[in-house]
Formats: sequence, structure tokens, C-alpha cells
Amino acid sequence: MAKNKQPKSQTRESYEQLRDMQQKQSEQKEAEKMPNRRYVGTKETLGFIIWDAAQSFNINIFTQRFITSIVGVDLGLQTLVNSINSVWDIINDIFFGAVVDKTRTRWGKFRPYLLFLAVPGCILTSLYWLMPHLFAGTSQTDIIKFVFYLILTVTREGVTTFQTISRTGLMATITPHPVDRTRLITLANFASGFFGEKLPEQAVTILIDVFRNAFIHDSQKLSKAYTHLFVGMGVFTTVASSFASFWFFYNSKERVMQSIKSPSVIQSVKSVINNKPLLLITLSDFLSGFAIKGSEDDYYTDVLHFSSMTLVAGIPAAPISPLSYSWVPWMRERFSSRLLYIVAKDIGNILYIPVFLFGCIGMKKDYSGGMYQKVVPMGFAMAIWELIWTLFYGLKSVIGTEMYNEAMDYCEWKNGYRTEAMASVTKGIAAKVSSNTSAVVTTALKKMIGYEANAFRTGTEQTDKVKFFLFAMFTIIPAVTGSLGIIPMLFYDLNNDKKEKMYAELLERRNRMSSMVADGDTEKLEEAAKAQINL
Repeated sequence: MAKNKQPKSQTRESYEQLRDMQQKQSEQKEAEKMPNRRYVGTKETLGFIIWDAAQSFNINIFTQRFITSIVGVDLGLQTLVNSINSVWDIINDIFFGAVVDKTRTRWGKFRPYLLFLAVPGCILTSLYWLMPHLFAGTSQTDIIKFVFYLILTVTREGVTTFQTISRTGLMATITPHPVDRTRLITLANFASGFFGEKLPEQAVTILIDVFRNAFIHDSQKLSKAYTHLFVGMGVFTTVASSFASFWFFYNSKERVMQSIKSPSVIQSVKSVINNKPLLLITLSDFLSGFAIKGSEDDYYTDVLHFSSMTLVAGIPAAPISPLSYSWVPWMRERFSSRLLYIVAKDIGNILYIPVFLFGCIGMKKDYSGGMYQKVVPMGFAMAIWELIWTLFYGLKSVIGTEMYNEAMDYCEWKNGYRTEAMASVTKGIAAKVSSNTSAVVTTALKKMIGYEANAFRTGTEQTDKVKFFLFAMFTIIPAVTGSLGIIPMLFYDLNNDKKEKMYAELLERRNRMSSMVADGDTEKLEEAAKAQINL
């Protein structure tokens, strides 16, 4: 009996998938011969560096201050929005992750979402920064402003979920070799500083102090100056970073072959459950996310009245930041990934403990008179903190991302297929549950201690009690509440011999798959799909 003919569109799609697969398999076969080959060319590497810089080319550290003091949304209503968005965040993660994992297109698995959502994401974020003009003169409890803020937050969260899952997946598939991948991550983190990634934050920090001193006796002019500053810088950085990201995604490639047949939902869940490295990293992020943490901006601006402290305290450590990458390879050769991950992740919180104790010197029962309210002593304390923390900056920038990518390779080694999206969702949900809980508690805590939202715009003082708790929420409270994240990583064992064995077998398996479809036969393509899923 003659076989039924496939529709032309389906046949063309099959051949396009076969062609793309053969190209990726050819690259992976060459990987065995040239284990240190660089797959990512100069143009794409430059794009990766610019994209990495674009992720920090924003003023997001001021978002809490912006929505509270510039837009003027009541802290209680913010808590409600955060609670609703937290539930939606978890729901859309599960659904969107399954959608991405089943995606197979000629453009790749992740790039379509990154390209097609770039413009909508840019528009939504620009609307966020334009809210002070859209709702000028409204009260903190204005219902129309509240509804707009709620809808905008929920919509942005949905778009961001697709983008985050896809970005994470793209980073794990941009090259088939861990050596090349580590090179990219290290180079990007080292070089992105030269592209001014922190320049917007630094500019806003300085201008906050300039405007405060210039208009301290005219609250109307002060409020107007702050509004123009945040709106202008917010929209500018959004458009600039969106353009840089789109350019990289357009010129990038996914080089790690996905399974020809997309894994089922059950297989995706299984790939997460039996992925011990991923589960431990996820659990660590989950427990660390419960840290109740106030912002550095709140302490420097509302307590010390010197927003530029973040720049001044960092001056002694500035030369060390690029040098910190130079000893990352040395540390990785001599210490386990587990130890390096723990140190890099928690060194900051550990160092905040002596900073808190120093700040409490001389404090009275009514919270006044403490060292924590004095600019010069705390400037020295924070400079020492920055100096020590910066020694581990390079390690912190590299080790977390690389361990996550290793967990994705472990998934392929263990199951025969990759589920970057579901893994990203699982990790993201765990972190979001705890971090969103922390955000709700932190916002509610600020309201409980009597934080005055309008003090920033009018140039008035917070009480000594509020100042002390802002200091404690910046130092000792996160150090204590975030320490549980260390425990799971004590059981991490993907190191040395086990990791070497994993990559050796992965290269052999990919080479075997390449041979199975070398002749371009569509029947062998189907056989390869079944063989890969059932390895």
C-alpha cells in the first residue's frame, strides 16, 4: 500500500528542521575534535557583551522609591498589587514554560519569543516610567491610578516571564562547550563595565543629591525636578537597552541541538525531579529569597541624606573589580563549585554583620545618636565592605550562571533531552515564591514602622525609629533571614570526575546522533528522535 503523501508545507518544515539539525550536529561533532574551539564569533561575542551591559543599563534600583514617592501609590495598595502579581507570576510560569519547551522553529526554540516580544516589552516598561505624567496631581489612593498600575504590573509580568525563560534557555544553548560558555560569561562581565552599564544609576544618584541641595527650600521645584529625572532617565534606558538586546538576539544562534521530538509535560517534570544539581540550586535560591531586605537607596537617601555614598564608598574597590576576574580560573581549579558558590553568594550578607554592629555604637534607647546616622564613619565602614566584597565580584558574576548551565547539561546527560524552559520555570517559581513573599513583607514592614512616603519629595525627615529600621533592613535583617540558602549547597556533588565523565559522554552521544542523520534521510530522523528521547 502506498504511503500517504505529506502536505508540502509539512514536508518543507521537516526538511528545514533536518537542515538546521544537521548543521548543529555537525558543529557538535567538531566539538569532540576541537574541545576548546570558539563557536561564538566576534560579532556575536560583541553583541553578547553589549546585551549583558544592557541588562544593567537601567535605574531599577530606584523602582520602589519611584512608585512610592514619585508616582505616589499607597504602600498598602502596593502590598495588594504585589500579592496579586505573585499568584499570577506562579501560574504563568508553569503555562509559559510548557509552551516554550514545546517550541521548535527554524529560528530556534527561544529566539522567536525574544525577538517578537522586544517591542511590546519596551512599550510597557516605558508606560511604567511615564506614570507620573499620566496621573499627575492624583492622590496615593486614586482608584484609576491603582487599576492602571495593577493591570500594567500583571501584563509586564507575563511578557517578562516569556523573556526570562527564553533568555535563560538561549544562554544555555549558545555554544555546545562549557569552556566557550565560561569564556563568554567571564568576558561579558569583565567588559560590560566599559559600556557604562551602571552609568544611569550613578547619574541619578548624583542628581538626587544635587537637586536636594539646590531646591531644599522649595518643595514644589524639588518634586518637579525629581519627576523629570526619573521619567526621562527611565524611558531613555528602557529604549536603549531594548534596542541593544534586540540586536543581539537577532544576530545570535542556538547551537546546542534540542531533541527532535519535544518532550511531554511528564518528561519535562521528570527531568527536573531527577536533576539533583538543579534541585539543590533551586532550593538554595528558594530559602535565600525569604531574606527581608531593605534597599541601599533607602538607607543612603533617607537616613544619611547622601545618595552618592554608593559611589564614594566604592572608589577604593573600583580598581579591584576588573582584576577579580583574573583569579576566577585559579579558584575554580583549586576549590569545588559548591564552596565557591556558597562564598560568592553569601559573602555580602556575612560582611553586613560587622557593619550593623559598628553602626549601633553610641545609639540611645530612642534610636537617636547612633553611628549609623553619621556619613563619615559609615562611609569608611561601607568602603571596607565594598573592598572585601569586590574581591569576590568576578566569582559571583560567573559561578552562579555556569553552575546553572552545567545543570542543564546534566539534564541532557541524565534524560537524553533538554528542558531549559521547565527548569527555568521551576527555579524561577521557587525563587519568586520566596522573594515575592519577602517583597510583600518588606513593603508592609515599611508601612508598620511609619515610613513617610512624601518625605523624599518635600525634603522632610523620617523619624529616628524609621531611620534605624531602614538601616537594620539594609544590613542585619537580610544577613540573618537569608542564611538558610547555604544548607542545600552542602550536598552539591557535580564536581571534578563526575563532571568530566558527564561532558565526555555527552560529546560521544551527540556524535552518535550526528552519524544517525548524516545521510539526510527523514526516516532516520524519526528514528533519531525516538532514540534520543529514550536514551
